[in-house]
Amino acid sequence: MKTDIHVGFFDAIIFLGVCQGLFLSWFFITSTQSTRKANLFQGLLLLSISLAIFEEWLNNTGFIVKVLWLTNFSEPLNFAFLPLFYFYIRSSLNPDERKKVWIHFIPVLFWMFYMVFPFIQPDEFKYNSYVETKHPEWDYLEAVVKISYDPLGLRAYVNQLSLVQFVAYLGASIVILMKRFRSLKQPLFKTDNELLIILRNTTLHFILIIVIWIATKIYFGLQSDVGNYLVASYVSFMIYATSYQVMNRSDYFKTHSSFFSFPVSKYQKSSLSEEEKEMILKKISKEMEANRYFTNNLASLSGLAKQVNESSHHVSQVINEKLNKNFFDLLAAYRVEYAKKLISDDKEMKLTVEELAEQVGYNSKSSFNIAFKKYTSQTPSEYRKSLTDH
Repeated sequence: MKTDIHVGFFDAIIFLGVCQGLFLSWFFITSTQSTRKANLFQGLLLLSISLAIFEEWLNNTGFIVKVLWLTNFSEPLNFAFLPLFYFYIRSSLNPDERKKVWIHFIPVLFWMFYMVFPFIQPDEFKYNSYVETKHPEWDYLEAVVKISYDPLGLRAYVNQLSLVQFVAYLGASIVILMKRFRSLKQPLFKTDNELLIILRNTTLHFILIIVIWIATKIYFGLQSDVGNYLVASYVSFMIYATSYQVMNRSDYFKTHSSFFSFPVSKYQKSSLSEEEKEMILKKISKEMEANRYFTNNLASLSGLAKQVNESSHHVSQVINEKLNKNFFDLLAAYRVEYAKKLISDDKEMKLTVEELAEQVGYNSKSSFNIAFKKYTSQTPSEYRKSLTDH
């Protein structure tokens, strides 16, 4: 087997991007913040993309010849990218929504099973696949194939199938995002809503990635990996940008720090005094009770912190230590209490459950019902009936 290992400047950039992406994905997946569901999908997406561009790095540098058993190992992830992106968008906009998502990943599981056929092929066959895409001028090896690597004839259409799925899920993501822009009467490119800005920009980046991939496939041919290499480079730079944002928004540099010290328990090194905690708690209570921040259906920990002019870390600490709750528990408690007041004041029962949910800050009736029953052991309808029975 011929080898030609070469690591160029962009290959080094991509490899470091993969390492950074794997590291970041662990933090997203294990996040304990109130937006954990969105972080989970984002972490899994970052993990999938990092593994995919790692395989592209192996192919482009020639290292794949040293580990032929890894050939096409990330191919099933083609069917995971956009479903994960879609649920990241959806869970960011509707953090309380509870829906089964596993059905959307059936294609991923099917393709993982289907990849058994290429994996059991001899190394000579896998080497020839590498030569075909990267070095067509090289000589092929004689390979004895006992079992077809594509018994259903599906592998020839993997790019087309991926493209159809990409368009479907990206389209669905754009639709729900645009609906939220319209419902809040926010202009697409002039909104001041932090969450909408983040989701809009993320969607634009994904569209650009898909455009690059499609354009290179059309220009260089479906079997070409040029598009994959360009996408890998682009995503690597985006991973670096994300790392910068994570560090730039961190409270780490706001306290005394040293890279020689080991991580400590959450809040253990907080600089807040008890008086400062009480002051922040008063500002939180005022924002919730006087300004009813909880009725904002895009309410977030960072948004509340901005309203009270404190860091997210300090606001989270005060809520946890002084109220023994996390941010979303606090949000739900205020929303349910306000809903109980609205129901009590609605003597003529004109408000529907959907209208109640919207007025207290929920994006869906089901999320509202779940939260209300958690705190009152009754659904909103049952609670209303209990009031009329007395």
